[in-house]
Amino acid sequence: MNQTKVNNLEALAKLVRFYILRMSTKAGSGHPTSSLSAADLMTALFFGHLKSGFDHVIFSKGHASPLLYALYTAAGEISESELDTYRKFGSILEGHPNPRFKFAEVATGSLGQGLSVGVGMALGMKLETGNWKLETGKVYVLMGDSEVSEGSVWEAIQIAAYYKLNNLVGIVDVNRLGQSMPTMLGWDVETYAKRIESFGWDVHVVDGHNFGEINTTFGKLGKSSKPQMIIAKTIKGKGVSFLENKEGWHGKVLNEEQFEEAVRELGEVDRMMRGKIAPPNGGALKTQNSKLKTVNTKYKILNTEYKLGEEVATRKAYGEALAKLGDINSDIVALDGETSNSTYSEIFREKHPSRYFEMFIAEQNMAGVALGLSKRGKIPFASTFSAFMTRAFDQVRMSAYSLGNVKFVGSHAGVSIGEDGPSQMGLEDIAMFRAVFGSVVLNPSDAVSCAKLTAEAAAHEGIVYIRTARPATPVIYENTEEFKIGGSKMVRTNKADKLTIIACGVCVHEAIGACDLLKGDGVNVRVLDAYSIKPLDEKVIKEAASETNNLVLTVEDHYFEGGLGDAVLNVFSQSGLTKVYKLAVSKMPMSGKSSELLGFEGISSVAIYNKVKELLNFTSSRQISEM
Repeated sequence: MNQTKVNNLEALAKLVRFYILRMSTKAGSGHPTSSLSAADLMTALFFGHLKSGFDHVIFSKGHASPLLYALYTAAGEISESELDTYRKFGSILEGHPNPRFKFAEVATGSLGQGLSVGVGMALGMKLETGNWKLETGKVYVLMGDSEVSEGSVWEAIQIAAYYKLNNLVGIVDVNRLGQSMPTMLGWDVETYAKRIESFGWDVHVVDGHNFGEINTTFGKLGKSSKPQMIIAKTIKGKGVSFLENKEGWHGKVLNEEQFEEAVRELGEVDRMMRGKIAPPNGGALKTQNSKLKTVNTKYKILNTEYKLGEEVATRKAYGEALAKLGDINSDIVALDGETSNSTYSEIFREKHPSRYFEMFIAEQNMAGVALGLSKRGKIPFASTFSAFMTRAFDQVRMSAYSLGNVKFVGSHAGVSIGEDGPSQMGLEDIAMFRAVFGSVVLNPSDAVSCAKLTAEAAAHEGIVYIRTARPATPVIYENTEEFKIGGSKMVRTNKADKLTIIACGVCVHEAIGACDLLKGDGVNVRVLDAYSIKPLDEKVIKEAASETNNLVLTVEDHYFEGGLGDAVLNVFSQSGLTKVYKLAVSKMPMSGKSSELLGFEGISSVAIYNKVKELLNFTSSRQISEM
């Protein structure tokens, strides 16, 4: 790079620093010092090396949003007046970037997640070529040195090396200072380099304020067969002497007097440069999932061939359905946390090996990678045991804020898994996924409903959670039945019904068993399969309640808190007419047979039968007890 270009970059970096200080001072909040440290690195990347419509940039270090917005202002994509709205209510220039700002593909700032998203995007770009060795654009991920303490970063580092993602470039801004104290390694960039290199990356150590070194390094990134990491030694607050390398300035801004002093120290700032240097072609960085709407209608033809009464685990039905969906739509991909022979995602892997990505036992990274794949127009299904989804909750909620199109599938839900014991039982997952903004939560009860709902999940754009079970359960629906998000199925109904049992998953079968027991006493109850827990079929639930003496009993293989019962309670929260009673897991689970544990927790057919007897206040000459 010639000296004129270097001079232009240095002048642009000064303008970028001016904008960083100006917007954060006017906002009265923000992270200017963390932005100043990476200003030279990102100015060189954006205005010297980013390829138009080809490369992507993720600010995993999301608190450095002043830097991101300053770069686009310098590029002429944001006006100075709009920059003054930073952090104000209604502004797209929020405190941490998210897709409301059109050049931010994902929401960032929950530290440690950006590199996983970058892995997913890099994988997606490789898939698009159809040839793993062909040149693609690059994904650049800016990280802070503090966030490298997050385990998810190292999960991403090892999987990127495993898949040989030479189109992925990490940049660690080593400015030494964290939020409250110095980082563990400080400026020991050589130790950072050794650790990352040991995972199979090519590593480049640079002075993060030397444009010669920075440009040379960016210029040679295309020559590696491995993922690459730039370790940049920087100074927090660089460019303003009273901020440089000073503790106590993280998340603090200048007052007007300090701002004027800082601007004088920056020297002459050429604001006329704005928009006159080749911009980073931001509009082309926005990925659109353009293929979704053209193929979704095909999912309706998904055929199932299960026989009524046949016992099939919903987890297996999921795997079979996903493989069929993969035949229909080449954008469907599968990821698994090294449980594919339990979740049955192995069926997809066998049919579509190039679109299956093993994530090993690293659920946080799996969720982040799935988000990145969705941003390349893929429709990722990410599966593991439902209990282990809890590890990735932060990544799941950030996927929602990123407008991700990800399908999470949790198998081995509830105490019905049996002998493995409580560490393997997903008992919090419904509550967790219900709490995610805009999410859909599905809990099918048999093979037909699971297969059809897997197709519905693929057709739905957004975050979907499918809860599957370990034990085989009888097929109760004809193959011609249709299922929709927000729907339900009435599996037992009679005009003389005295109460409505609302259940999901394996407990639908327990409710059916209780219904049959009650018939022996001449008592009719209604059984509703609430397979869609969010959104819930409120209309049908209200109608059922009104027709059955306003008595409702919910049953679920999940803890009391936040599950199906609470969702149903919300339906009647404004009404004093309907009484809702709940059966759910309440005791510390243990190892045992599925039937033993369902009885122990009071959610078996016998337990439901006894609860209905109590609620309807009738006696029976029969003595029915758990087997």
